[in-house]
Amino acid sequence: MSRPHIALFDASVGDTPAERNLRREIDASVTTFKVSESEFPEWPRADGSWSYDGVVLSGSQTSVYDRESWMGTLDELVRDLHELGVPMLGICWGHQFLAQALGGCVDDMGEYELGYQTVERYDDSPLFVSMPGEFVAFETHSDEVVRLPPGAVELAGNETSCQAFSLGPTFGVQFHPEYDLETVRSVVEGKRDEGLDDDRIDAVLAEATPERHAETADATRVFDNFVAGIERGTLAVTVD
Repeated sequence: MSRPHIALFDASVGDTPAERNLRREIDASVTTFKVSESEFPEWPRADGSWSYDGVVLSGSQTSVYDRESWMGTLDELVRDLHELGVPMLGICWGHQFLAQALGGCVDDMGEYELGYQTVERYDDSPLFVSMPGEFVAFETHSDEVVRLPPGAVELAGNETSCQAFSLGPTFGVQFHPEYDLETVRSVVEGKRDEGLDDDRIDAVLAEATPERHAETADATRVFDNFVAGIERGTLAVTVD
């Protein structure tokens, strides 16, 4: 049996490790589209069929409420795919974008959640199969989902914000299960240019050790669970 074919929508801007990190974690056939540069797959056919079995939507340096032209196209596409029952998984910005596209609301937090944080799982979702009730994940965001789409279920959270949701075949996680240690260190160091306090950045960097990063292994299971859910049909009916 062939592996699912995943369309990776890379919303990161410029040369980033987003594609490399996600390809490493997604155990499936992957075709990448740099959506931030207006690279999109063909639209679903008139009969509702599509060339891919699922979508992973990456993080981005933008805000989902920015009015970039490519975001309008992406919004239309993900709403069509959701209606067709194509499983989608959004990561950080992707989590926020999917929530907003399907009727939720995203806003500026007025602060940054940065570093290794504990996430509490609320729901026995297929996305969290074999994952503990609490797990460690790396976070870097200053926007959050403040209102879920109608009918959505909050799957996980912490004292800062909603950390995961589902709505039918669509899922989002606020944390970054795909980051390797190199990416963590690079992203945190880059926050100096965004005005974050040096002491706070230094504290997060000091925590970014191989031992601490190894604790995020549970969080990476969302990718295996997403692919397995597509294969088993437990997320939604796949589209040929």
